[in-house]
Amino acid sequence: MGRNTRKRRTPLAAKVVAGAAALAVGGGGLVWANFHASAHEEGPAHHRTRSAAAQVATIDCPDVGQQLSGVPDRARGEVDGELATMDSQITEAYQRLATTRRAQAGDPQFVQNTILGPLKDRRKAIIDRIQLEIDRAGGRADDNLDQLAGCQGRPAEQPQNGDGQDGDGQNGDGQDGGGQDGGGQDGGQNQDDNGNGAAGPVADDFIDINDVEPNSRDSENGLAANGDGGSTGTFTTDCGVNENNLFNSDNLIAAPGVDNGAHHVHDYVGNQDNDAFSSDEDLANADTSCRNQGDRSTYYWPVLRLQDGTEEFDANELGGGAEGNVGRILKPAQAELKFVGNQQGDVVAMPKFLRIITGDAKSFTNGDANANSSWSCTGFEDRQVTDKYPLCPEGSQVVRTSNFQSCWDGQNIDSANHRDHMAFVQEDGGCPNGFQAIPQLQVRLVYDIPTPTVENGQVRNPYAVDSFPEQLHKPITDHNDFINVMDEDLMNEVVDCINSGEDCQ
Repeated sequence: MGRNTRKRRTPLAAKVVAGAAALAVGGGGLVWANFHASAHEEGPAHHRTRSAAAQVATIDCPDVGQQLSGVPDRARGEVDGELATMDSQITEAYQRLATTRRAQAGDPQFVQNTILGPLKDRRKAIIDRIQLEIDRAGGRADDNLDQLAGCQGRPAEQPQNGDGQDGDGQNGDGQDGGGQDGGGQDGGQNQDDNGNGAAGPVADDFIDINDVEPNSRDSENGLAANGDGGSTGTFTTDCGVNENNLFNSDNLIAAPGVDNGAHHVHDYVGNQDNDAFSSDEDLANADTSCRNQGDRSTYYWPVLRLQDGTEEFDANELGGGAEGNVGRILKPAQAELKFVGNQQGDVVAMPKFLRIITGDAKSFTNGDANANSSWSCTGFEDRQVTDKYPLCPEGSQVVRTSNFQSCWDGQNIDSANHRDHMAFVQEDGGCPNGFQAIPQLQVRLVYDIPTPTVENGQVRNPYAVDSFPEQLHKPITDHNDFINVMDEDLMNEVVDCINSGEDCQ
């Protein structure tokens, strides 16, 4: 599958306009506000009424991209571009939501009439174009896509990820939109922004690792896909921790050809030609940070930031501070990239340029069906948590683990929703019918992070994963991306090591 090779960027004027619109909010500092006002707060009646009228914390839009299938190859680029435009529309609507709190307090219909209604109309126009592009390319568009045009406001106290995270054995009651009393509205300013204007995280997004049940994650979460039977070997590739400072807010898999398609910043290791406009040929010919030069694969994930007031290089840029991703970027102290086998049998080689996304950057509003985040602390890695950031004891480091889907449909290197060509193993460790086992990528990232202070329902100096603005930096939105660009000899070596039970690197 070819990729757009044009190295164009969004015109500077467009960035300036977008940045100026955001910067106008906070007198030189961004306020992508996380307004968790409580309808039950103490105080005069007019404050309670105003707070109740401003309960909408974020915007929840159906994910059109995840509903797409059967998009002809020659329509993929256009469709991905349209989906990226929809993401930008949500970002703009969330900005409007965060900067009109005074108007919302005075008019209970303001959000619907001024934000959600016009957003629905704009999304409907894009859905119509997507349907037309699919039909023109010889496919058959789903007539029901129009039903996905409407968005809703999510109240601060309402769970925002489906049924919550109560199925993985963790203590806690799932996402509650922040769980804090917001302290009321005062001139539209936020009391739960940790003092830096960032939309989350909030105190309820953190948990002491000692309060997480041990052994609460299993293979259905993509963990422990390998076992004592089948193919038991491993192959470890060392690609560093992004010493070359390769950062951008593009997403070559989900939004090829679109500048700032991720709306958050990624760390990159491995392939060094990683932007939205990189073709397969570009990737194949690029330099790599991997010790084994036969591995030009791209491994990338959203950065973690410590919200300590540091102004990073992207403090005024889209994808960075202009979209609520603020604070000091934290590089991993370790980035372990390992390929493992399958419980039931041998693995086969991955095709070159296979693309895999694990986790869901929008799982706070999409629900947890595709969530695959896993957070822990060194010395406590039998305790894995999905919907909370861990508070680690002194001497322990934060650990992010992403264990990828390891069953391939045997035909496609990508799919319209970037998911259907891949699957997780089933409960018995085998692949679903029609899928075959490939080496499973396991990414383990270890960070030295000062433990945030949580007191009286407030968190100070929190760390958080970069996210789409409306996802409020929730830990459940963590995700990881991979494009296989190993040469044939190296991929065969990986397969041989795993199938023969050897540990190679």
